Amino acid sequence: MTHCVLIVEDDHLINMVLQDHLAESGFVTLVAFNADEAIEILESRSDIDALVTDIDMPGSMDGLCLAKRVRERWAPIRILVASGKHRPSADDLPADATFLPKPYRLETVVDALR
Repeated sequence: MTHCVLIVEDDHLINMVLQDHLAESGFVTLVAFNADEAIEILESRSDIDALVTDIDMPGSMDGLCLAKRVRERWAPIRILVASGKHRPSADDLPADATFLPKPYRLETVVDALR
């Protein structure tokens, strides 16, 4: 089964590298550069299985707020939250979300999504 992953990352290079690696690993990828774009994509599609989001992003909400909103509205979606600046506590993350400290190995992301 092919999984559809929504990548939410405002750094274009990280976004592109992650998108390419996930596609090479058999995932279908969608891209947003902020939480507002991500919500629009989530509202327009029903095939998204996972979300990989950075914490620090421009827009109306950061990645932690996005992750919590996704858990509330789209509970089955697997959530990975990444940051090189923040180390959120388990209480800061939505239930069953995984935190990945940056820099992370691309294979770590793939393993967390499988």
